[in-house]
Amino acid sequence: MNKLIPKPIKTALKLLISCANLDKWAQLSWAQEGEDQILRRIFELKKVGFYIDVGAHHPKRFSNTYLFYKRGWRGINIDAMPGSMYSFNKTRPRDINLELGVAEKKTQLDYYVFNEPALNGFSRDLSQERHTAESSYLIKDVIKVDVFHLHEVLDHYLPAGQSIDFMSVDVEGLDFQVLRSNDWNRYRPTYVLAEVLGSSLHEIEQSEIGQFMRDKGYVIYAKCLNTVFFKESSFE
Repeated sequence: MNKLIPKPIKTALKLLISCANLDKWAQLSWAQEGEDQILRRIFELKKVGFYIDVGAHHPKRFSNTYLFYKRGWRGINIDAMPGSMYSFNKTRPRDINLELGVAEKKTQLDYYVFNEPALNGFSRDLSQERHTAESSYLIKDVIKVDVFHLHEVLDHYLPAGQSIDFMSVDVEGLDFQVLRSNDWNRYRPTYVLAEVLGSSLHEIEQSEIGQFMRDKGYVIYAKCLNTVFFKESSFE
């Protein structure tokens, strides 16, 4: 019987059931680990702001920024997956949506495309580690993608005089290279989110990302399972 119901009707029924079961105390999150709820608390008094999302993946799914788009913010979304910006341009037209890669060196890199697009990325080691006989995650294709320094992208696309409230970086194993490709003298988000897989706070402080961000004037502010929040130390 379920197979006979058209997909649009199924979607509408799911939405109705979801609304009927919605607890008035619940708060919606689109992020993978609740990062948007931590950011919501940080920026609860700020009505309008600007974000950068590197490795944005999808306009809603696993998004650290969609909650803020719904609140009237805008920003720059960057993802290397070919065709990825079609859904961003449709769902988030206020944003600047860029289909390109970001890395420490301006070149072409192998981009590993998985059957789970959230795992797509440039890291060969991490991609091969995830593509195993025991895993349900499989590499479908490897394609060449142009990559640019982050500061070059911001030079071209960040509106003149625009401050950055937070920047989220999640590029599956190459977050450090993305951070190194920024010009921290010119582009200093108040908060920076980066992925440090499975690390304790002590390990984060000793990690290459932790030490790099400390050298750039940022301190560890909060943490989810794998996402670390760094705060610009001079910001009050």
